[in-house]
Amino acid sequence: MSPRWLARRLALGVLVLFLVSVLVFLVTQALPGDVARIVLGKDATAEQVSALRHQLGLDQPLVTQYGRWLGGLLTGDPGVSLQNKEPVADILGPRIVNSFTLGFVSMLLILPLSVTAGVLSAARRDSYADKAFVAVSSLSMALPPFVVGMLLIALFATSLLGVLPGVSDIPPGDLPWWHPAELVLPVATLTFMGVMYLGRMVRASVIDALDSEYVQMAVLKGLSRRRILFRHALPNAIAASLPAAGLVAAVTITGVVVVEYVYSYPGLGTALVSAVNSHDLPVLQACVLILAATYYLCNLLSDVLSALGRTR
Repeated sequence: MSPRWLARRLALGVLVLFLVSVLVFLVTQALPGDVARIVLGKDATAEQVSALRHQLGLDQPLVTQYGRWLGGLLTGDPGVSLQNKEPVADILGPRIVNSFTLGFVSMLLILPLSVTAGVLSAARRDSYADKAFVAVSSLSMALPPFVVGMLLIALFATSLLGVLPGVSDIPPGDLPWWHPAELVLPVATLTFMGVMYLGRMVRASVIDALDSEYVQMAVLKGLSRRRILFRHALPNAIAASLPAAGLVAAVTITGVVVVEYVYSYPGLGTALVSAVNSHDLPVLQACVLILAATYYLCNLLSDVLSALGRTR
């Protein structure tokens, strides 16, 4: 991996995010309903609606509106919420912390658990435990995150067990790690989905490593199975699985939108849903761009890890 390759990838990322910003702006502008009418309510007069449209610049050409919005983004000012008249940066700042805490804690659990599950499953290939892991992981990948979330709520947050809160009610101004009980079920949902996917990748990589010629040579030399697994097969399997870990991180960060909605977790996901329902375009546009930029950075990390793996 050369600095030139990395520079090209970063330049491509800038272009992709620019195109995403154009697409986001056009799609949000095409949402049904008049933003000014929604903000003022049904009882507003035509003069009041027209005045608000002029105040918000909605009566200007789309190119002018986009240029003003993009200029604000580049200067760190994504605008003002149409719903509560607060700066978008002030609204989303705490929610970004909440969402990235959720994603970061989930990834801290996903990585070691995936390696453990994948290695143990591969070491006992074709056993009942291995077949059970493959079956559960296949089923989990067919289930959307909200189904997994609802199942966990039904199991742990209702009268069945009732040991955990089903709603992540974190008061405004509080940091999410001050309320660990409210984090358990959202983190468990993301972790379960990530482990089932990445664990299968690790399992496949370990099996490929165990079937390789250098491992077979180690067997012929009389090395113990434990030494072969952890000294020879595992490092190569982990290196092969690192690109998949970057993709899992991207899916985990963007998957918080669904998980946050299920648990009413005060993050970017719930802000995005609320902005769609209220036609709060500045908040909606900022949320989508933040998630798109995060997804691209995680994919870039995956590409970098893949390139480093090829140069080993």
